[in-house]
Amino acid sequence: MRKLFSIHTHMKKSEAKLLKQAIKGDINAYQQLFGKFQDQLKSYLFRLMTNRADAEDIAHDTFIKAFDKLNGFNQQSSLKTWVFQIATHQAYNELKKRKRWTVTVKSEAKELVQSRPELAEIIQRVHSTSEYGKFEIKEHIDTCFTCMSKTLPIENQVTIILKDIYDFTVPEIMKILDESEGTIKYSIQRARSTLNNIFEERCAFINKNGICNQCSELNGWMNPKQNAQEEKMKIRMIKNAGNVEAEKLLELRIKLVKNIDPLKSNGHELQEVLLNCNRMVMKEIKAG
Repeated sequence: MRKLFSIHTHMKKSEAKLLKQAIKGDINAYQQLFGKFQDQLKSYLFRLMTNRADAEDIAHDTFIKAFDKLNGFNQQSSLKTWVFQIATHQAYNELKKRKRWTVTVKSEAKELVQSRPELAEIIQRVHSTSEYGKFEIKEHIDTCFTCMSKTLPIENQVTIILKDIYDFTVPEIMKILDESEGTIKYSIQRARSTLNNIFEERCAFINKNGICNQCSELNGWMNPKQNAQEEKMKIRMIKNAGNVEAEKLLELRIKLVKNIDPLKSNGHELQEVLLNCNRMVMKEIKAG
C-alpha cells in the first residue's frame, strides 16, 4: 500500500511539473498531458457527433484552443475536465445547428438501405474486406445507445454520456456545462428515464413486442453461418431479460458501452457506415 501511495504521489508531482511547464508555453509538456486523455476525448466527441472527421476536427481545435488559453487555466478543476469543457462547448454549438435524431431513425435507415442496393453493397463490401468490418451484436448495441442518446435534448445527451460512460462526477459536469448541481442531476435523471422508455418500448431484446430487431437481423445478414441465438446469449443483458427491471437493463447496456471504444473496435468501420445511413435519413449528409 505504501509503495502504491508513493507511485501515486510521484505521478501527481510529475503531472504538476508538466502542467507548470505547459503553462509557460512548453508544447511538449502540454502534449504529454493532453495525450493521457486524447483517445477518450475523441471517442466522447464521436458519440456526440457520430462522425469521425467531426470528432477529430473538434479534438484538434480543442488541443489548439486549450494550449492558447492555458495561462488562464485557474486549476480549480483537472486539466482533463477543463479541456472537455472547451470541447463540449464546440460540439454543443455545432449540434445546435442540427436536428435532433428521431427514435425511428434506425428503422428509417433500414428502409433506406432496402430501397438503395448500392448502400447494401457498401455495407457488405466493408464487412467482407475491411479489417475493422466485423459485426458483433455488442458493438451494434453500443451504436444503438449512441443513436438513441442523440434523440435526447443536447444537455441530456451530454450529461448522461459524461456521467455514465466516461465517469465524470456531478461537480466536474457542473464545471463542463457551467450549470448548477440541481440542473445536472435532473438532466441525468431525465436522460436515463427517457432512454429506459425508448428501449423498453422499441427494443426486441428487452420487450418481446419491441419493433426494433436490427441487431439480430444484421447479425443474420453479416454472419449467416452463425447461430443468432448463441450470439445473443453472449450478452448478459439479454439473458432472462424479461425478469430484469428496465433500469437494470439500462445499467447493463451502459456497462457494455463503457467497454467499447467506438473509434477502435473490431467493427468500427462497419458501424460508421451504418451510422452514415442514419445521418442520410436525418439529412446531415446526402443520400446520393
